[in-house]
Amino acid sequence: MGVKVCKFGGTSLADAGQIRKVEQIIKADAKRRYIVPSAPGKRNAKDPKVTDLLYLCHAHASQQVPMDEVFGLLAQRYRQIVADLGLKLDIDGPLAEVKQRILDGASADYAASRGEYLCGLIMAELLDATFVDPAELIFFNGEGALDLARSKGAIAERLKNVKRAIVPGFYGSGHDGKIKTFSRGGSDVTGAVVAAAVGAEVYENWTDVPGVMAADPRIVDNPKTIDTITYRELRELAYMGAKVLHDEAIFPVREAGIPVHVRSTNAPDARGTHIVSESQMPRSTGKIGNITGIAGRKDFTVIALEKALMNSEIGFARRLLQALETHNVSFEHAPSGIDTMCVVIADSVLEGKLDKVLDDIRRYCQPDALEVYPHMALIATVGRGMSHIPGMAAKVFGALAEAGVNIRMIDQGSSEINIIVGVETADFEKAVQAIYRRLLG
Repeated sequence: MGVKVCKFGGTSLADAGQIRKVEQIIKADAKRRYIVPSAPGKRNAKDPKVTDLLYLCHAHASQQVPMDEVFGLLAQRYRQIVADLGLKLDIDGPLAEVKQRILDGASADYAASRGEYLCGLIMAELLDATFVDPAELIFFNGEGALDLARSKGAIAERLKNVKRAIVPGFYGSGHDGKIKTFSRGGSDVTGAVVAAAVGAEVYENWTDVPGVMAADPRIVDNPKTIDTITYRELRELAYMGAKVLHDEAIFPVREAGIPVHVRSTNAPDARGTHIVSESQMPRSTGKIGNITGIAGRKDFTVIALEKALMNSEIGFARRLLQALETHNVSFEHAPSGIDTMCVVIADSVLEGKLDKVLDDIRRYCQPDALEVYPHMALIATVGRGMSHIPGMAAKVFGALAEAGVNIRMIDQGSSEINIIVGVETADFEKAVQAIYRRLLG
């Protein structure tokens, strides 16, 4: 019998009522043997995040400021869940240990990881499952990157004879043996690694949305749910701001050929979204030219250079990129023409460095003209093989023209699955809505 790995997000575990839904989902399918819980999420808009409370406790302890009040909020949250579930688990013991270790100088990563750890203890008690600490299974190398091969080996060995296991998400062990966390949302990665290690038939990612949306519902009213999407398409949408899965969660399952099924804890019978490889794409949905989704990000700056005979000047692009590298600045896109070249840079990596970067560009490249365009947004229209469909770009550009949106940049990568346009940040929402109406509305 095949197995399924199920990761449940914070909103699915926010309180006892939500956790009961999770319990029913798990017990409804005997294949759901390996469960990866996040920390309890927000119950309402005013609720503090558990992970934020833990970071705050660490900050207080580091500055020798009393943290009793903050930790009390955290402890009460877990005690309430245990009481409402009617469990006999003594959660006060683990809570006391966590508090003492933070007071004794444990790292910020240790503090942040305890949200998932404590939730994992509760889930193991509720489901009569084996609690497996990911500190013994998930490993990071000396550069802080996931050691996938070592982690998969440890997981496969540890879980091979375990009927049902709870493996908290978000953290593992660094090269020094201390607790290390992924970036926010890293429980997705834990689930993907576990799925790859045990050869799961599917990796179910349970969240509070019915699947991957074709556009941001905060921008487009009631966007369609994508039925099936490829790993490549999801990567493009995720990069451009569609945050359904952690960016790194795709690689372990894609390498193993394991499909991902994004589902809603609040609507477990809904179809959700299947994320698959190109070879697994159903023929009925694999038609070349399909538009899959639209996503975008704000807060970019474009640096544009112009120089006569740039195309014949050997090493010009290298020198431009050297100016960025000198100041540890990465770029997102680099559209170019015969005598022009632009670099698109996220404001977050350029902050406080722009003037120095421009000085070095002038020195290394000696451009005839150098312009800076701040307040830019990028929007990607993603779909399989769009470049093979005549008029696809015209539809995108036409939609923006009708909406009165000026296009400042156009870029289509060699992947042939997206068209990216740059617009003024002020036009971002209007542009996304216009493209959605024309292509998917």
